[in-house]
Amino acid sequence: MKYRFTKMHGISNDYIYFNCFEQDIPDPAALSVRMSPRHSSVGADGIVLICPSDCADARMRMFNADGSEGRMCGNAIRCVGKYLYDNRMVQKKHLRIETLSGIRDLLLHVQGDRVRSVTVDMGVADFSPAAVPLAADSPFMDRPVMVLDREWNITALSVGNPHAVCFVEDVDALDLERIGPYFENHPLFPERVNTEFVQLLPDGALKMRVYERGSGETWACGTGACAAVAAAARNRLVGFGRPVDVHLIGGVLSILCDTDYRIQMTGPAQKVYEGVYDDED
Repeated sequence: MKYRFTKMHGISNDYIYFNCFEQDIPDPAALSVRMSPRHSSVGADGIVLICPSDCADARMRMFNADGSEGRMCGNAIRCVGKYLYDNRMVQKKHLRIETLSGIRDLLLHVQGDRVRSVTVDMGVADFSPAAVPLAADSPFMDRPVMVLDREWNITALSVGNPHAVCFVEDVDALDLERIGPYFENHPLFPERVNTEFVQLLPDGALKMRVYERGSGETWACGTGACAAVAAAARNRLVGFGRPVDVHLIGGVLSILCDTDYRIQMTGPAQKVYEGVYDDED
């Protein structure tokens, strides 16, 4: 079976995109496992299906490198918006995209005839244990948790998927390959968790590294950047109602968190190349 795909990324959070208006992907979980390895296949953080929707302009399904299905990805949804507009599947700059976390509204920023960046209404951050979900009776706000014989202060929240935010002095000094899996699979998080390690910079910006469930350390995570700013606002490290730059390995996202914890994310979306994958299996 041969599948047409487009490689795209949002500040180096890269996925393999399939136009499912034109083709069917019968087993996307297995296909993601086969296509995601970086040294023996196409290489990506996972795959994204752009599908028809009965309630929005399109529906996004995403699968991590390990085959697990994710609920939402801020960097991926920006690329979905770019794909739809640049390929003339839509002719408007305000889009609605269906995800497992609900419908997300997109504003496309166009130069010439191409989308360069996208603002996404990411919804409202939810700190309740049921929303994360969290194996606890009360919210985790800068509360200590033992991981690998060290105490880490965690703020747990959902921005459509689960996040644990840890504020640290120096993100570059952390060995995420070693400690990341212990956070991801901590019993506090029954559905596993994305973990953000965040450093407050002197100018009020944030520097972040992320260990994503199902993918390991990635160069960027849109929902993670949103979670980091919401947690920073909740812990009074940044202010409400003003954009905060979040510096990730792959680039910078601008995140605005209002007093009701509704979050707006703005960042670039880029196409890398198109191809055909010959799935011998």
